[in-house]
Amino acid sequence: MTFPAKHFTREEFECKCGCGFDTVDAELLDVLEELRAWFNEPIIINSGCRCAKHNENEGGKPNSQHLYGRAADIVVRNVPASEVYEYLNTRFPDDYGMKAYATFTHIDTRTNRGRW
Repeated sequence: MTFPAKHFTREEFECKCGCGFDTVDAELLDVLEELRAWFNEPIIINSGCRCAKHNENEGGKPNSQHLYGRAADIVVRNVPASEVYEYLNTRFPDDYGMKAYATFTHIDTRTNRGRW
């Protein structure tokens, strides 16, 4: 899927430092659209792509998928992060990187499985 995506704008994924970096992986958009359809609730993108400086300031890993526009930290309105994680982990048991935090879920479209 490419922009315009049905439920997302490129601006939602922009680096939060204001540098203008706004690349987004098409596969990530597909996963997020599927997730939105499953829960029938809007998804808030807390963090999408990050430039190297912003990633460092956020404490991100040097090889973070956010640097490539392949990651998003999300909140699905009215759905606990643990439930979002459980759906993603069940739907994509051998793919992607994901983690449930207390208030949001991380999903990335890395080429191998990652859970932490």
